[in-house]
Amino acid sequence: MVFQIYLHFVSNLSPITMGLLSVRVRWIPVLKKYMENTHQKKVIVSKREGLPCIAPLLTTVEETPQIVAARVRGHFPDWLNGYLLRIGPGKFEFGKDKYNHWFDGMALLHQFKIEKGTVTYRSKFLQSDTYKANSVHDRIVISEFGTLALPDPCKSIFERFMSKFEQLAMTDNTNVNYVRYKGDYYISTETNFMNKVDIETLEKTEKVDWSKFIAVNGATAHPHYDPDGTAYNMGNSYGPHGSCYNVIRVPPEKVDLGETIHGAQVVCSIASAEKMKPSYYHSFGMTRNYIIFIEQPLKMNLWRIVTSKIRGKAFSDAISWEPQYNTRFHVVDKHTGQLLPGMYYSKPFVTFHQINAFEDQGCVVIDLCCQDNGENLEIYQLQNLRKAGEGLDQVYNSAAKSFPRRFVLPLHVSLDAPEGENLSPLSYSSASAVKQADGKIWCSYENLHPEDLEEQGGVEFPQINYGQFSGKKYHFFYGCGFRHLVGDSLIKVDVVNKTLKVWREDGFYPSEPVFVPVPGTNEEDGGVILSVVITPNQNESNFLLVLDAKNFEELGRAEVPVQMPYGFHGTFVNI
Repeated sequence: MVFQIYLHFVSNLSPITMGLLSVRVRWIPVLKKYMENTHQKKVIVSKREGLPCIAPLLTTVEETPQIVAARVRGHFPDWLNGYLLRIGPGKFEFGKDKYNHWFDGMALLHQFKIEKGTVTYRSKFLQSDTYKANSVHDRIVISEFGTLALPDPCKSIFERFMSKFEQLAMTDNTNVNYVRYKGDYYISTETNFMNKVDIETLEKTEKVDWSKFIAVNGATAHPHYDPDGTAYNMGNSYGPHGSCYNVIRVPPEKVDLGETIHGAQVVCSIASAEKMKPSYYHSFGMTRNYIIFIEQPLKMNLWRIVTSKIRGKAFSDAISWEPQYNTRFHVVDKHTGQLLPGMYYSKPFVTFHQINAFEDQGCVVIDLCCQDNGENLEIYQLQNLRKAGEGLDQVYNSAAKSFPRRFVLPLHVSLDAPEGENLSPLSYSSASAVKQADGKIWCSYENLHPEDLEEQGGVEFPQINYGQFSGKKYHFFYGCGFRHLVGDSLIKVDVVNKTLKVWREDGFYPSEPVFVPVPGTNEEDGGVILSVVITPNQNESNFLLVLDAKNFEELGRAEVPVQMPYGFHGTFVNI
C-alpha cells in the first residue's frame, strides 16, 4: 500500500513542488465479573533465550531452474496430484548494494510438483523489470519498501543532487503471494503491478498495472473468491478530497482470451478517517454477503512518503504505530456496494491476516490474527533477523506476538437499542458489542485459543479449508507457531473447543501451511497439510512436508538438496 501512495503523488507533482515539500453474554456492569471475563485477558508470553541463528534462511540463494527429483520418505497420498507454488524474497544484494529489509528481496518462485507419489522441485527468479534493471547495473536502482535506491555514484555531485527530484521508478518486484484472476495466476505484492506467470514453467508472461483498469493504485496480495470465481480485493486511491479504501470486484470469466483483469470495478469507496494518514492494511474479511475492512492505527503519512527521496529515507520510514487511535471495522454489502451505517470500534490492534468470517443471527463474525503493538515491521530489518546470541534474543523478545481473536458485529442496530448492553445474540461467543452514548458500537474480542498457544509464540499465516468453508461457520484453522522470528512449528487450532495440535522438529522452520482436501469429502479437516520446511543446518536437507490434517501426524516428506530462503505465501493447484 505504501508504494500505491507514492505512485499517485509523484506522478502529479513537479520537481519544484517536490523540492518545497518538507475496534450470548449480556453486559454485566459488575467489576468482579468483568475481571473474570477471559476474552480480554492480557496475553503474557515468557521470554526466550538461546535462540539459534537463522541467518542462512535469510540470505541470497541460487535459483534451481532445472527440475530436481526429491527423495520421498514415508508417502504422499495417491490422490494428491498438483503444484505447490510458493513465493518469497531470495536475493538480497546487487554488486556492493544490499537491501535493508526482508520484504525487499527479489522474488524467487518455488514449484513442488506432486504426481503419483513422486515429488520434483524447481525455482526461478521472477524476471521483473526491477530484477533486470538491477542486474544490468549491478547495483540497486529501484527502491523497495525498506531500501532507498541511491544515485549513480558515477554521476557528478550536481547530477546526484538533482536526481533526488526525479520521479522514482515503481518496483514490480512482486514477492508476496500467488493470486488468481479469471483462471490465471499472478504474482502479487501491494504495488499497482502484478506479474502473470506460467505455473508450469515459472516464466513471467505479462506485467499488469491495476491503475490502467480502475482508479486504484494497486491491491492487496490476499484477494477473496466467491464459489463462481468472482474475485474481491481492496486498494487505495488518493485525490483532492483525501484518501479512500476501495472494494474491488473482478469478474470470474474472460470475454476474450487475451484478457487480464478487464472488467474490474470499484464497488465501494470508504473515506479514510484522516485524509493524509490512511491506515496500512495487508488483508480484509469476506462473508457470503459482506466485505469487512479493518481500519487500524498503523498509519501511512502521505507527506513523508512523497518527500522520502528528498529526505533520503525509505518508504517504511513513513509508517507509524499510533495507538491513540482505536481500530474501526467497516462493513460493505458486496451486492449493492453500500457501506453499512454501523460504527464498530475496538481497542487499538494490528492485523495482517484474517482467518475467516461468516454471518450468524444477524451478525458478522470475523476472526483475525491480532497483535497489540504495531511496531513489528521495523523488527524485520535484515540486520535484526541475521543477529546471533543475546542480540537475537533481544530482537525476538521485543516483537509483538500474534493471537487469534473473534469479533462480533451486529448488523441491524436500531436507534433505540439500549446503551451499555451487549447486542450480540451469539451464545457460543464471549465477544461483545456494546452500544455507547454516541451511537458507536464498542467491540470486545474473544480469544480463540487455549493458554498453550502462548508457549508456541502465538500463530500467524492462518489457512482454512477455503474452498468449502470460507465465509461459513467453521471449526479449524492452521498456521505457523512463532517461537522464533520465523515460523518454527505448524499448529492446528480448534476454534470451537479451543485446543491445539502441534508439529515441530528442532532446527527446522516450516512455512505457511496449505490445506488440500481429499476429493469428494465433506469433512472440514478431511485432507492434508503441505508445508515447505527449511533448516540453516547445511548437513540436513530442506523438505516438503505432508501431514494428515485430521490427526496432524506426518505422512511423508520429500527431501530436496537445495538451499531455500524462508518465504511468505503460496497456493496449491490441482493437475
